[in-house]
Amino acid sequence: MGGPRAPLLPAARVAWPVYVARLLAMLLIASPPGSAAESVRCAEARQALGARGFSLAGVPHHHIDGKVLSVCIAKHSCCTLAVEENLGRQASLEFEELLAQHGHVMHTTLANLYTKFQEFFRELQSNAEHSLSSMFHRTYGALYVTNAELFASLFSDLRSYYESGAPPAELSLADFWQQLLERMFRLLNPHYKFNDAYMECVAKNAERLRPFGEVPRRLRSQLGPTMVVARAFVQGLALGRQVATHALQVPLPELCSHSLTQMGYCQLCAGHPSLHPCPALCLAVSRSCLSGLALLERDWNKYLDAMLLVVKRLESPFNIETVLDPIDVKISDAIMNMQENSIHFSDKVFAGCGRPSLNSAGRAGRDLSDHLMHRFRQYKPEEQPITAAGTNLDRLVYDVKNKLASLRGCWSSLPNRICNDDKLVVPSDAQSTCWDGHEESSVSRSARQNGTAGDNVESDRAIGKAALRRQAQQLRSMTARLEAAYHGRDTDFMDIDDEASGSGSGQEPLLPTGAANRVNPSMKSSPKSSARPASPFTSIWFALCLLLSFTLPKSLR
Repeated sequence: MGGPRAPLLPAARVAWPVYVARLLAMLLIASPPGSAAESVRCAEARQALGARGFSLAGVPHHHIDGKVLSVCIAKHSCCTLAVEENLGRQASLEFEELLAQHGHVMHTTLANLYTKFQEFFRELQSNAEHSLSSMFHRTYGALYVTNAELFASLFSDLRSYYESGAPPAELSLADFWQQLLERMFRLLNPHYKFNDAYMECVAKNAERLRPFGEVPRRLRSQLGPTMVVARAFVQGLALGRQVATHALQVPLPELCSHSLTQMGYCQLCAGHPSLHPCPALCLAVSRSCLSGLALLERDWNKYLDAMLLVVKRLESPFNIETVLDPIDVKISDAIMNMQENSIHFSDKVFAGCGRPSLNSAGRAGRDLSDHLMHRFRQYKPEEQPITAAGTNLDRLVYDVKNKLASLRGCWSSLPNRICNDDKLVVPSDAQSTCWDGHEESSVSRSARQNGTAGDNVESDRAIGKAALRRQAQQLRSMTARLEAAYHGRDTDFMDIDDEASGSGSGQEPLLPTGAANRVNPSMKSSPKSSARPASPFTSIWFALCLLLSFTLPKSLR
């Protein structure tokens, strides 16, 4: 049936490239723009976006060119540039919400302590005033009613100082004792007439004769520093609350949005919507985005140390509870001292200021004096006032110590607290799969990598630093005020050191503007310039000698 058949192998070898080319062409013609697997991934991405509340308008059904994106750059992507921008805004918003949630602890802690101590101090002052009024009314009757405004004015001044810083407690006490002295001296010597000049002489002699005994001096040494400590402490709580609020409201750097998008949403664009960020990626991004807040750490911890230092004063002799509660007993002791020594004191005053003229109502005055001597008496132990109802300073101090100590290191620990949220990152199981910012990874492999996800924020960190520097400056200023209050000094009436009085602190610098120009020039000159300047006559003599050396004949030189 003919000769042998020609071998097919050479022909097959020749036709093989043609077959491959035809097959590839058929595959390209038959395949849609995205493969079946990639289409499924983009469908999952669309479903995840819809579940998170995003509009699906403009979200592609199949993968597109991902090289046009600015953050989630890839060969193929399930996101358009517009979708990526929306994801970036959402990523920043979600991170700010987490930041506010974890930072809210600081604000709430300080706000609650502030409210408790405000209520306690105000109630303590109110109870002390009410106790004095009630006890003096029962003890002195009409005499107290006639002079009640004097005692009410003292408590009003103390409240005013606590609320606004003026007038100082020492000045209020000095004014109170002076007015009490004048009124008692007139009541104890009603048969004499005293003009203003004579009463000024009485006040001068009182500094030497001490008609109230040691009570005014002791009360001044106790109540003055106590009010300074109480006011500084409550101001410190208010400022800490304010700093925590304002610092957490500082806008995140703009480039931080890119890192947050890469961490939280680029896996969705890559078709892996179920992957959570790796813990290492979360820490790297969070630390970079919150690096500005970490700058507050040193000043914040020093502020807390100063607050805890002042708390010790609340337990010490400056304890406001032990000073304010018995203030009525102390004032009564002072009144009794003057009453018992009234004759001796009056004789000394008459000897130094002269004997005043008699009052025309001499006998009536004597009766009033007898009535006064009879009515003024010390309190019985059962009449002494009790502490503020429902409050206890020891419990408050114990509470504030623990809570203030818990706030140390809170700024630097924010990234860890945020990234410990299981809703944000995958649990730290070494075998768990997670998103490392570029691709699917494992927790262990991601932890071994050098975290560089947030490095692009470095150049953008200056944004917001000015606002955080102002908060740090306020912390330094308050720390200086608290340290001064610990020593009983009120910095509302004195300058704070240079560090605490810079711009934004609300304190004036120690040297006013232009003061540097008025400093002794010798204090600013260098050792060379501090030498004695040459006399103008010395310069002229040197010039004449030089001129003669050139003009005289050589034989005369």
